[in-house]
Amino acid sequence: MEILQKTCLVVTIIGAINWGLIGIFDFNLVETIFGSHNLARIIYTLVGITGLINIVLLFRHIHD
Repeated sequence: MEILQKTCLVVTIIGAINWGLIGIFDFNLVETIFGSHNLARIIYTLVGITGLINIVLLFRHIHD
């Protein structure tokens, strides 16, 4: 389970950095690296899923 937590955290952090770059510099790192709009949508979906997993893990940790 610890591997899942760390993986989700890393992906979520990368997503947050990307949104920070978009907000501050109007630069989309994901589309720059992966180019294709469809591939970027997959990456954004994965970031969203990992964010939801992190929420579940956070509340599980608080509950325990």
